[in-house]
Amino acid sequence: MVEIQLDGQKVEVLEGSTVMHAAEKAGTYIPHFCYHKKLSIAANCRMCLVDIEKAPKPMPACATPVTQGMIVHTKNDKAIKAQKGVMEFLLINHPLDCPICDQGGECQLQDLAVGYGGSGSRYEEEKRVVFHKDVGPLISMEEMSRCIHCTRCVRFGQEVAGVMELGMSHRGEHAEIETFVGMSVDSELSGNMIDICPVGALTSKPFRYSARTWELSRRKSVSPHDSTGTNLIVQVKANKVMRVVPLENEDVNECWIADRDRFSYEALGSDERLQTPMLKQGGEWKAVDWQTALEYVANGLKQIKADHGAASIGTLASPHSTLEELSLAASLMRGLGSDNIDYRLRNAQFSPSTSIRWLGTSIASLSQLQRVLVVGSSLRKDHPLFAQRIRQSARKGCAVNAISSVAEMSAPDAWAMPVTNSVLAEPGAWAQALADVAAAVAADKGIAAPAAGQAGDVAKAIAKSLMGGERKAILLGNAAAHHVHASSLLGLANWIGEQTGASVGYLGEAANTVGAQLAGAMPADKGLNAGQMLAGKLKAVILLNNEPEFDSAAGAAAAAGLNAAQMVVTLSPFKSNMAFSDVLLPIAPFTETSGTFVSAEGRVQSFHAVVKPLGETRPAWKVLRVLANLLDLPGFDFESSQDVLKQVRGADASHVPADRLGNATDAAIELSTAGATPCVASIYQLDGLVRRATSLQLTADARQAAAAEGVSA
Repeated sequence: MVEIQLDGQKVEVLEGSTVMHAAEKAGTYIPHFCYHKKLSIAANCRMCLVDIEKAPKPMPACATPVTQGMIVHTKNDKAIKAQKGVMEFLLINHPLDCPICDQGGECQLQDLAVGYGGSGSRYEEEKRVVFHKDVGPLISMEEMSRCIHCTRCVRFGQEVAGVMELGMSHRGEHAEIETFVGMSVDSELSGNMIDICPVGALTSKPFRYSARTWELSRRKSVSPHDSTGTNLIVQVKANKVMRVVPLENEDVNECWIADRDRFSYEALGSDERLQTPMLKQGGEWKAVDWQTALEYVANGLKQIKADHGAASIGTLASPHSTLEELSLAASLMRGLGSDNIDYRLRNAQFSPSTSIRWLGTSIASLSQLQRVLVVGSSLRKDHPLFAQRIRQSARKGCAVNAISSVAEMSAPDAWAMPVTNSVLAEPGAWAQALADVAAAVAADKGIAAPAAGQAGDVAKAIAKSLMGGERKAILLGNAAAHHVHASSLLGLANWIGEQTGASVGYLGEAANTVGAQLAGAMPADKGLNAGQMLAGKLKAVILLNNEPEFDSAAGAAAAAGLNAAQMVVTLSPFKSNMAFSDVLLPIAPFTETSGTFVSAEGRVQSFHAVVKPLGETRPAWKVLRVLANLLDLPGFDFESSQDVLKQVRGADASHVPADRLGNATDAAIELSTAGATPCVASIYQLDGLVRRATSLQLTADARQAAAAEGVSA
């Protein structure tokens, strides 16, 4: 530790820390623009100049390392004069357009200009003008004349997103931040550049000119998309979601969010929103009241149960639904006498499990790995925030190994991080590739391998990598979870993990993949799984917050299976499944209901509604409760979603109990190459919200996915 004196206060910090770090520890604010705690030091704005005794001139606090006995003044005349001088230079070319700037009210330059700016400018020449750039549908670079060249956006791309999409060209007064040769900004984390820009140079294109920051109410929430459990601040005006920004949580998403977390709110105001219950009568859809719709459903379920038995009724539930919704859907089915409920719509194998499949380690630990093997994942697109944590590890020297398909690794910057060893093979060969790695581990340790394998050079390199280091993990991606031999992949991964000391887990597809298991939204021995239900084996089907044509392994064939049923009931925020549904019930998206998501690491996070439900929309847990009451089922007397949550979780806890989490499997290892390609949604097709977010569908990722689907069709 090093002790310094900062504004007369003694501060102890780690050796190698900077004056800025010491000031943060002491609670002293030093004005700055280019410094950001998650980015490397650039020291190019010079706003953080401080007076250090015995130094010949003011020094930048962000780039000056502390030394024993250093005496620093951040607020004496010398420091203030230096900071005011820098501010004068920064304001020379800055346009005076605060009244129309979207950054107004939350602009660091605006805030600091009050304290460090002059009452007038001595600069009389013409201000520089920087022409606008079109870099895609998400980020606006219309007013780059505001840019102060802090390079936060450039460093973010290089260090966090892993792709240098922005850079500085030219020098002096001609310097500009721009993309290369007119390219667009396509990173799945690009929206974070908007947050870290200290001025109004980079702003949100969908939010542009729609509200002022002081008009917005700020409410906490949790992302409903992937399994990170990203913490959000949802900003609201006049009962309408206007913007979504990150809520900092170092253990989960740090201070970042993925673009689908940030921009999917556009779907909430979509023309496709379902605002009133609807019944199909004579082939035409008619709006009805809730009582009519629910009585129609209840009577239909009673009749079908009487005619065909409870086993002819089933529910397909989305893992993007809340824990409370999934729990009540499962209880409703079992109350009717049916065990046909499943959330695993994209799975090809439905092996039973006695424990809850999860990440196998904490999310935060992904930033500290020394060795990792990722199997069956387009990591950067499937899990943007997990990918950036593993990217942090790679920057510190972590060896990243992959077993994946050619398609997932063939694109330039596919993972935006160095991959030390990779096996590129069709999905049917992944089990054999893992068996080869296991054979290499077995040969090195002189023990029997769990399956027949050939230890080639790459397999040996992966095995050697995993046997080194202390902090290591084997992570199974979405394609591995949905694989026709998913149990074999897990069994081999478990064996390798046991022999090398690596944790083993699933990255997790959706916000509530873990929560669905906790809620019991899976069939027991006698129940039908999702694949069987979609094949047309049911007389009555309840679809909770999903569109089987897009959200299931059956794809377009799901329509034929569901058309075979006598009654299909869709609970959705959108007008969906209309081709084969008989009833549409409008349920609230995550912004209009309270609920709970359980992340891949088992973290339980509850949230409240941030706006009132649109039209006649109702929270799905309430709809399911009332439906159960109409069916005369006991145990559905819940007054709030918190009451449902207490029943699911038992004792109050922030995590799923450790004894319920586990990735063990007793299934025999199968190395056959037979089986279809796993069903994996592209980044902006994951759920109904992102599919209807206009700006996300205009991105390069969405266009490429659409083109690929067109070719395959």
